[in-house]
Order: sequence, then C-alpha cells, then structure tokens
Amino acid sequence: MKIGVIADDFTGATDIAGFLVAGGLTTTQMIGVPDADAQVDADAVVISLKSRSNPAAEAVADSLAALDWLRARGCAQIYQKYCSTFDSTAAGNIGPVADALMAALGTDITVICPALPVNGRSVYLGHLFVGQDLLQDSGMRDHPITPMRDSSLIRLMEGQAQGRCGLVDAATVDQGPQAVRDRIAALRAEGVRYVVLDAIGDAHLATLGQAVADMALVTGGSGLGYGIARAVSGGADAQAQDAGAPLAGPAVVISGSCSVMTNRQVAAYRALAPTLDVEVDRCLADADTYGVALAEWVLAQPQGRAPMITATADPARLRAIQAQHGAAASEAVERTFAAVAARLAQGGITRFIVAGGETSGSVTQALKVTGFAIGPQIAPGVPWVRAVDKPLSLALKSGNFGAETFFTDAQEVSA
Repeated sequence: MKIGVIADDFTGATDIAGFLVAGGLTTTQMIGVPDADAQVDADAVVISLKSRSNPAAEAVADSLAALDWLRARGCAQIYQKYCSTFDSTAAGNIGPVADALMAALGTDITVICPALPVNGRSVYLGHLFVGQDLLQDSGMRDHPITPMRDSSLIRLMEGQAQGRCGLVDAATVDQGPQAVRDRIAALRAEGVRYVVLDAIGDAHLATLGQAVADMALVTGGSGLGYGIARAVSGGADAQAQDAGAPLAGPAVVISGSCSVMTNRQVAAYRALAPTLDVEVDRCLADADTYGVALAEWVLAQPQGRAPMITATADPARLRAIQAQHGAAASEAVERTFAAVAARLAQGGITRFIVAGGETSGSVTQALKVTGFAIGPQIAPGVPWVRAVDKPLSLALKSGNFGAETFFTDAQEVSA
C-alpha cells in the first residue's frame, strides 16, 4: 500500500479517492476504521471518518485507530485529508489530529496544503483563496458548523496545533521539487513543525507532489493528493473505474449543504423535479418519524428526474434558524436525513445524490455501507462510488463543488 488516507468527512474521502484514481493509483474507500482482519488489495486506501466537527479528543482517537490499521498493512505514506476550505474551529480538529499523527509516526515536520485550483481553491503567501476571494470573504464565513473567518493558514495552524508554522512560497515552488525540499529542510532546522505550501495552479501541485512524495506524513486537500499520486505512479494513466460505475435504478437528491454553490444548484434543480423542503421544527420534534414521512413522499413520486429533499438555506434564513435553535437544528436535520436514507434503501432507491459533508456522512452511515469502489467523476472532486457490499451507488458532493447543473449531471452519467 503506497498511500493511506485518513479523511475527516465522507465527501472529502470520495473527493481524494477520485483524484488518486485519476493519478494512476488503484484506490478503495472504506467507511470508518475497517475491522482488524479486513484485507484490501489496492495502491491506496482512503478511510472515511466523520471527525471534522467532533470533539477534538474523539477526532484524535478515531484518526489514530485509522493510522494503526494502515500501519499494520505496511502503508508507505500517511495522508491527513481535510477540506480545500480548511474547515475547522479555532481549536481544531485539523491541528490536534496532525499533532497526534506526527507523534505516533515519530516525525517532527509535515506540510499543509488545502489547494485545489481546478475548483478555485488556491494558496498564495500562505493565504487561502476561494476563487478571487480570501477565505474569510467567501461564503465559508457563514458555514453553520465551521465558519471560516481567517484566511491565514499559518495563523490558523499556530492557533490549533503545537509549534511554529512556516511557508514555502510560490516563487520557491516555481524553482522545482528540489528547491521545495531544500526550503522544508531549512525550516525544519529552524524548529518549524508545519510548513504551508503555496499552490496556485496544477503545475504547482505536480511540483509539490514530487517534493513531498517520500514524507512520512502529509496533510492537505485532494489537489496535493493528485500530485503525489502522479509522482508515485510515475505518471501512469488513470485506473479503470468500471467497478464504481453507477447502478441503474431510481434515484434521490438529498441536499443539506448551505453553501453558495449548493444554493444555486438547488434553485436550478427545483424548476426541473419534484422538490420538498425540510421543516426544521418537525426535525426537532421527531426526526425519525418525520424522516420516514419524507421518504414515503419520495417513493410516491413518478419515475423521471430524481425527486429532491432539501434543507439548503440562504445565509439570511440560515442565520435565523441558528438564532432560534442553535446547533440543535443541524443535528436534528442530519438525524432526519439518516432516517430518510434508511427508508429509501428499503424502498428500492439505488442511487443517492447527496450534497454536504455532514449530510453525506449521515446518509452513508444510515445505509450501513462498509466501503466503496470508485467510479467516474461527475465533476472535479465528485466521483460516483458504488458500495462493495450492497446494490447502492452514491454521489457525495462537498458543498461548493460542481456546476449549477450538478444534480442533473450526476443522473446523466452512464450506468
């Protein structure tokens, strides 16, 4: 096993799994830490955790359990995967998990690189951009669970991790892999533990992938994962994706993200397909009963475009919901979506198109899937995946990924 990925949510896991396949590595995605006797034959294994917004101690424990499983199989490199918008609170969980992985691996330095230029995420002089906006000026500032109001990756890491953070700037990356290695070595000699890597284009990711391909621990988004995969595979062609191709059969769209792009996607799809908006008060009152009622509505819709259930809200409505109910609203909605997914699987739905990291985690766990084969990409960072143990296909979309037509695009990918 060349690369073992520990991903902090389910959309992020499918995101990097798709890029590893595109980079030439056979890849399997596992849901949660696999059983001790589980065997996987692949160049890369992605372990999907739901640890982005858990208490830090839980995130650390789950990540260390995943590390133990990967190391028991001789994994050459560990990759801590987080979102390309560096979703976290002021206290973590990215920093505490990185600290714990470094200690367990006995390494004293790693890198930080959430860049994914193909989706508008770039790092310049240590600051994270979403399109042309600094992270703090993007829609992420209103995220209901992990609002991001600082764009400096150096400040963010030094605020939630142990030790100093340095930078390899874009001018150094332009000089090639050896210049990057030399700069990392110099920072290490100065006692720096974390090194932010600038990346504003795909050429930078290719250079960085070569420069860090032999590090024991790397942290980043899926872009750096693709760069490392290309370096490790020697530029091999993308692996066949037939095993993960979407199944035929009825589909559903479940949208829980409140990102700017998901709001646009929901608005575009609402005009094309039966749509039902989730009522937060009913989620809070009885998530299980309400979830089953929502599922029955889906099952009663005529065949055609997949019906959509959505809790997606614009910033003003989201702020009003949070002011009235606090974090309990998000938790109740996710419990409702879990009940929806379980009933729909019983009712014969075979394809689940899901928007939002928390929602994707709730749906996948409710479906009791143990692992995925990776299928064709619908959009950069969003492949179809097929359960290895059930007749189910899923498209798990991070909030801001995909075009406005994503929900229809997903259904048009050949089965």
